[in-house]
Amino acid sequence: MTDALERALSPPSAFAPRSRRVPSTVAHISGLALLVVAPGLAVSALVEALGYGDSALELLLCGVFFAGLGWVMYRATELGDLTPRTVFASVAWSWFLVSILGALPFVVAGTFAREGVTVWVELADALFESVSGYSCTGSTVLTNLPDLGDPDPEVGQGVLFYRQLTQWYGGMGFVQLVVAVLPALGTRALGFMGAEAPGPTAERLSPRAADTARRLWYVYSGVTAAIAIGFWGAGMSWFDSIAHAMTTSATGGFALYNDSIGEFDSIPIEVVAQVGMLVGGTNYALHYLFLARDRRVYGKDHEFRAFLVILAAATVAVTAMLTALGTVDDLGTAIRVGTFNVVSLGTSTGFGNAQGAGSPGDFVLWAASPLIILLILMAIGGMSGSTAGGLKVIRLRVLASLVKRFVVNSRQPRAIVPLKLGREVIPEHVGRQIGTFIMAYLAIVVGSLLAITALGSDLEPTIAGVVGSLGNMGPAFGEAGPTSTFQAAFSTPSRLILAFLMLAGRLELFAVLLMFAAPTRRALSLAPRKRVR
Repeated sequence: MTDALERALSPPSAFAPRSRRVPSTVAHISGLALLVVAPGLAVSALVEALGYGDSALELLLCGVFFAGLGWVMYRATELGDLTPRTVFASVAWSWFLVSILGALPFVVAGTFAREGVTVWVELADALFESVSGYSCTGSTVLTNLPDLGDPDPEVGQGVLFYRQLTQWYGGMGFVQLVVAVLPALGTRALGFMGAEAPGPTAERLSPRAADTARRLWYVYSGVTAAIAIGFWGAGMSWFDSIAHAMTTSATGGFALYNDSIGEFDSIPIEVVAQVGMLVGGTNYALHYLFLARDRRVYGKDHEFRAFLVILAAATVAVTAMLTALGTVDDLGTAIRVGTFNVVSLGTSTGFGNAQGAGSPGDFVLWAASPLIILLILMAIGGMSGSTAGGLKVIRLRVLASLVKRFVVNSRQPRAIVPLKLGREVIPEHVGRQIGTFIMAYLAIVVGSLLAITALGSDLEPTIAGVVGSLGNMGPAFGEAGPTSTFQAAFSTPSRLILAFLMLAGRLELFAVLLMFAAPTRRALSLAPRKRVR
């Protein structure tokens, strides 16, 4: 199948001979990204035609537009220089292009059209929803989601399916899907995978990068199918099961209903969701190794053990606080809402189990102490190599090792203390990279807090909104909590800043910073310089 696809995508001499193709790595990879996303729009159009909704033609035309534009960009260009800066910039620009054009289906379907709102606000809302989807953040400005069993919903079934599908594409990454279906990139593919990988390094399960990407996508698809079956067995309809399974395996958090998972008010469904979120927040390479040969791979992984310890400790602490502070009357409910929200935010998914505002699962009504724990979990996120966002557990462990070495060297300046995770020695350049990443992360958080509060937003939702957007979490605090939307708490300019943070967080910051390196150098080279006598 991949050989046939590669032959189909090879450029015919009548269209653009290889000698006349424009060397542009950015356009080449972006075109391929549009090509792999286009079939999802065709499926969404089919769902819209078979279910309720009247936007099937619009969705199909969007799919044709994606495919046509991607085809032209791919066939008219070729890979240029493959320096690290170019590779990172190509991945980042492809994500920006897909996320921006991904707003088009919402626009043509009139998803955000409402009285008293200008067209520019509608465009900004559609862009925010698209970026939130593809970055697997889960924050939303959509206020007209249907209730369970709504006979006349305002949003079509196909549009809702496309909204869920954006997160499924973004979970494992569409550039990695390009590598999986088009092995012609050869040895250069690992660089693109590393630029998109949700963690400090890219996993390698095979000598060939294309085989690695394909195996990860197989596992990802299998996990999605298993979660869908679990949801169906717990009482969801098939459509709800598939739609929610896509955003669970991607740890995205988009739901089909205003009250998220709480709409079902079902403990079995919540249990399936929690198991799915834990699987999604775990390194997918571990899942593959477990299925392939190593049944003890989870127990041997230091990051996985730390991940479980963090979630378990947070669950116990939050449950105890909810009970001791009188936020929740009975222990069973405290365990239910505490466990669900810890797993949801600790894996950066963002599902909620509140049955409307004011219910025990509505954590914006909780006391400050459990909210601080949730905020810490939002910053940490899941494991590297997972679909979860956040700083990642492995980075915090390396940071702890750096602090430990600093303390030892302050007492014994001549001591040579290696960076270690358990018995494994971490290369020095990895330690420096992680330290630089965390410093850049904190700088962006502070700068974004200043910018958004200057635009008039309150401090409480802004702190959680910035941390959550950069960590691809979903709901915030205050007016942007699990039973509300970001439309209520943030102005349109503020939401655009948060949308940029979502992409920066999904692409691990450095890819976004490097995408501006070439334009900046070009601008500086064109600037007039003073002669020095």
